[in-house]
Parts: sequence; C-alpha cells; structure tokens
Amino acid sequence: MRVIRDYTYVDPADRGASVAIGNFDGVHIGHQTVIDLARQAGGPLGIMTFEPHPREYFAPDAPPFRLMSREARANRLEKLGVERLYELNFNAALAGLTPDEFARNVISEGLGLTHVVVGADFCFGKGRAGNASDLERFGAEMGFGVTIAALLEGDNGQVSSTAIRTALTKGRPRDAAAMLGHWHRIDGPVVGGEQRGRKLGYPTANMSIEGLHPPKFGVYAVLVDVLDGPHKGHYQGAASLGVRPMFNGDVPNIETYLFDFSGDLYGAELSVALVDYLRPEETFDGLDAFIAQMDADCAEARKVLTAL
Repeated sequence: MRVIRDYTYVDPADRGASVAIGNFDGVHIGHQTVIDLARQAGGPLGIMTFEPHPREYFAPDAPPFRLMSREARANRLEKLGVERLYELNFNAALAGLTPDEFARNVISEGLGLTHVVVGADFCFGKGRAGNASDLERFGAEMGFGVTIAALLEGDNGQVSSTAIRTALTKGRPRDAAAMLGHWHRIDGPVVGGEQRGRKLGYPTANMSIEGLHPPKFGVYAVLVDVLDGPHKGHYQGAASLGVRPMFNGDVPNIETYLFDFSGDLYGAELSVALVDYLRPEETFDGLDAFIAQMDADCAEARKVLTAL
C-alpha cells in the first residue's frame, strides 16, 4: 500500500484511483461498505483520509476520542486490500478550501481521482459547507464519478464511530465488535513499567492508551497478537485497563497478562483485542486478596475465551 500525504505533488502512478473518503476511525462495517463500493468502481482502490483528524485539529484540548491510531488504521486498511492511502495533511490551507476548491484542487486536479464514494452524511469544505449532493454536482462538472452510500443500520441502530465509543464506554466490547466487524483492538509498543506484576506472579505487558478513547476501566478477557520479535504469534490473556487504584495510579494504560507465556516483550508491538468485560477496577485489603482476585479473573477469562 502506497501512502500519499500531499495532494499538490503526486506521482503519476498514484493518480486515477477510485477512492472512499472519510475519517475511517475504527474501520467499522459501515466504512467497509463504502470501501467495497469504491472497489467496485474499478481502478486502484484508494482511501482519502486526514491527519490529524479534523476534530483534533479544531479542538486540540478535547478529551481523546480516537478508536485507533493512524498506524493501526493504516494496517487495517491494507488488510482490506487498499492500494493507495491518501492520508492528507490536515492544516489551515486544507481546512480553508471551499467545497468547490476542495473538489477541484484536491480530488480532480491534485489527485486525479476517477471516482469517489462518500457516506450520505458526508460534509466537506470550509465550515463543512458542502454535502454529498454538492459533490455529485462537482463530479459531473469536473469529470469524476460519485457514489453516495446509504448509512448502515445495525441491530442497535445506526453504525457509527460514536455508537462504538458508547458501547466501549459502557463496557460492551461485543456490541462494539458487532459494529466494527472485528474485535476492538488497542495497538502499540510494550513499555517499561514498575515490574509489580512480575513480583506478584503475574508479569504484564504494559501499553499506553494516550490519544485513544478509553473503554470502561476494568478487567477484560483478551486476545493478543504479538506482531514482531521472537515471540511473534497469537495468545490469550486477561488485561487490566485503567489507572490501577490499588497502587494509586493516575495515568490510564492497559496491562496484559498472557496465558502460558514466558519471555521478554519490552519494545515489541502488540495488538490487544477486548473480548469481554469481566469486572470494574477495585482496591483490595492487601496483596493476598488482590492475587486471589487475579487468579479468579484469569480463570474466568480462560472460560470466556475457550468458548469463542
């Protein structure tokens, strides 16, 4: 998959794609429908998205909301067969383009796209002044095709990144997975910790969740992919996500214990899939009670994961 970040300097080989446009946070089943429509239009399959996310650009101090990092999104899109990722730099110049200028300067002349697919609620241009119907009109004038995808309804209503965030906030990872079409995953490198878990008999792989929407704090049954290094492979485990109230923590992270594993994972890239929410974070009357609860958590997680 080729990544293109500047629409003003484009290799001729990267022009002529059929592209789905959006933020694609989570790459959920609604996003996948839009991508499939772009695939059917012919030509290299592309995605146009923006970095930073426009919401981050306009409200940099807002609480974290992203379901996945840019790297995790790119990896997911590549697995879906995307050949061109137009991950455009979202800056003052791009944000200031009128709808007409965006269609002409970016889609038509800049990237030379042959076809674009957008959701029915798509808005674009300065002040979100343009909509999907405007894009159709510009496409007819400028020579690129436009397909408008209907919004997808799931069992619990409209499928959206917002609905997925709500499910995760409520500790319902399976509901989130139904809308995503895959388990919700937290990806990133294993970072150094205080090695407290090792001393308790439960060594954990610690990862930051900085910049991501925080799911409900607590203990989860998880599936773990070690993506690189000598221990690359698939594992099961239990993870604690939150601030570690037992030890007066204050920065949220995720600490994952891999079942039947022995080895050093520092620096390795992990992808941790949340399967079931087991219980909220708690404090305990001493380490013995804490260890007993971890024993019970791991037994319950094994039971859940064996049933998959």
